Amino acid sequence: MSFSHESIFNLFLLISALHGFLFCFIILFSKNGREKSMVFINLLVLTISLNNIQSWILAKDFFIEYFFLDYIHIPWHFLIAPFFYMFLINYLKIEKHSKNILKIVLPIFALIITIRIGFVSFFSDKNTTDVAFLFEKYTSLEEIFSLIVSLIIFVYSFQILSKKSKLFTKVLSFDNLKWIYTFFKLGLLTYVFWIVALAITVALNFKEFIYSYYPLRVLTTVLIYWIGYQAILQLRLLKERENLRKQLNFKSLIKEVNSKNNDEKGEDEKLLFDKINTLINDKKLYTEPKLNIDSLANEVDINASKLSTIINHFSTKNFNDYINEFRIELAKQLLIDADYINYTITAIGLESGFNSKSTFYYTFKKHTGLTPTEYQKSLEK
Repeated sequence: MSFSHESIFNLFLLISALHGFLFCFIILFSKNGREKSMVFINLLVLTISLNNIQSWILAKDFFIEYFFLDYIHIPWHFLIAPFFYMFLINYLKIEKHSKNILKIVLPIFALIITIRIGFVSFFSDKNTTDVAFLFEKYTSLEEIFSLIVSLIIFVYSFQILSKKSKLFTKVLSFDNLKWIYTFFKLGLLTYVFWIVALAITVALNFKEFIYSYYPLRVLTTVLIYWIGYQAILQLRLLKERENLRKQLNFKSLIKEVNSKNNDEKGEDEKLLFDKINTLINDKKLYTEPKLNIDSLANEVDINASKLSTIINHFSTKNFNDYINEFRIELAKQLLIDADYINYTITAIGLESGFNSKSTFYYTFKKHTGLTPTEYQKSLEK
C-alpha cells in the first residue's frame, strides 16, 4: 500500500498533535508543572498541537458539508511567539521587570476570531467558489498580520536575552542559556520558511498551495517540541543546582582583606601553599567555573607567575589539574551521597565547578579512569 506525500504529511500532523496533547498532560501533573515557565511551555506546545489537529481536520475535509465549521480557522500560530516570550521572562525570573504582552495579544486574538466568525456568519448562505476564494484571501492576510506581530515579539525577546543580562545574572550562574540561543537560530530559519510559504500563496493569487507549508509545519512542530523537552531538562538542572548550592553553602570568590595577606608575605612558600590550599578548600573557590590563575592570584594578592610556580612545585601539577582535583573530589562525594542519588550527573558536575557536561566527563575519566556513571555504579555493588 503506497502513501502520497499529502497522506504522509497528514499522518504527521495527527501524530504530532496527539504527542503534544500527551506531553501537556504529563507536564501538567509533573513535579515542576506548576512553575510559571513550564506553564507557558505547556501552552506553547498545546498551541502548536491545536494548530496541527486543526490543519489535519481541515485537510481531511471532515467539515466540508458544514460551511460554518469549514471556515472557522482559529489562528493558533498567533499565540506561539507570545507564549515563548512569557516562558522566557519567567525562566529568566525577570517577569516583574518585563512587559506582560499577553494583555495586548489576547484581546487582539479574540478580536481576530470575532471578525472571522462575523465573516462566516455573513457569507453562510453564499457557499460559492467566489466565497471560498474570498476566505482564502482573508486567511492569508490574517496570517501576514500574524507573521508581522510574531516577528516583532521574536526580535524583542532576543533583545531581552542579549541586551539585558544584568537582570538575570542569578540564572546565568546556573545556566549559560546556549540552548535558548540555539532556539533563536532555528526560530529564525522557521520564519524564513513561513515568509516563503506566504510569498508563494500571494504569488498564486491567494489560491491554497498547501505543499509550501509542509516544511514550515514540520520544522515548527519539531522545534516547539524540542524546546519543550529542553525546558524540562534545563529547569530540572537549574533546580538541582540551586539545591546543591544552598545545601552545601557554596560561596563565590570573596576578596580577602589586604592586611591578612601582608602577614603571608613573610612566610615561606610551603606555608603559603598550605594557606592557598586551605583557602580554596574552605571557600570552595574551585566551584567557580571561571576560576583561573589570575583571579586566584588576585584573591591572595601575589604575582600570578609566582603563584603558578608555587602550585607546580608543591602539588606537582599544573594549575588546571590542581583545581580539577578539588572538583573531582567534590563530585565523587556527591555521586555517592544518598541525599543526591536522584540528582542528574550533569547537575553534580556543573555544581562541582565544570563548565559543561562534556568537560566534566572527560576530566573525571582522566583523573579516575572511570566515567561518573561507571564510578557511581561501581560503588553500588
